[in-house]
Amino acid sequence: MASSSRTDSPQASVWLAGKPVPKRKGEAEGGALDLERIVAATIRLLDAEGLAKFSMRRLAAELGVTAMSVYWYVDTKDDLLEIVLDGINGAMVVPDVSDEDADWRDQLRLLALEYRKMLSAHSWVTQLLSRYLNVGPRSMVFSNACLVVVRRSGVGEERITGALSAVFQFVYGFCTVQGIFEERARASGLSEDAYFKQIMAQIAVRDDFKESFKEAADLVESQGGLTLTERRERDFAYALETVIAGIEAMRDR
Repeated sequence: MASSSRTDSPQASVWLAGKPVPKRKGEAEGGALDLERIVAATIRLLDAEGLAKFSMRRLAAELGVTAMSVYWYVDTKDDLLEIVLDGINGAMVVPDVSDEDADWRDQLRLLALEYRKMLSAHSWVTQLLSRYLNVGPRSMVFSNACLVVVRRSGVGEERITGALSAVFQFVYGFCTVQGIFEERARASGLSEDAYFKQIMAQIAVRDDFKESFKEAADLVESQGGLTLTERRERDFAYALETVIAGIEAMRDR
């Protein structure tokens, strides 16, 4: 049985190992087991409990099998998480990049929104993206669509990766911050809005915060009764339009 974590170089990837994924197929006690079922159970566990609590033993218990049964399909925990990451990427919708009449701005908006939807639905994905190469076949469909769309914007070849970074690192950062705040709210036992109001109330009575936090407090007050979800939608939409407008401005400079 393979060990549960990768020991070779950090650049190694299940997709670059030169072997089929999964390597073998077998039967598990309690019914047939396949990679699709393993991936689905992994996603359910990660959504419910997060990455820190995930283990192959926990997964096996969820599936009602032994840990050895899971290792018939994947060599290591890292390999499984890479496969799961690629599966999550495969759920994103990509535009028809062969449509020469399509507006590249609309297609880039769609890609950014799909990326955000994926990261927001599965907050643990941001941690996997910082850990693995993400070069699986489904992930590359999305990446290639992004390249085609930005190339059609007319920016120079030397600026394409910069334009992609502006869009998708913005989305990644936006969703990472959102995920951290959501986790803090869950840990407090409060809704996000209740948790936010609690923090603001605590700050309001602190003399040492009155001056340094004044601008932020005034901004929050000026926004009225918007929920955090409403603020995020507004802020994300404006920020994305700013990034796209910036790509156009830099293209024409």
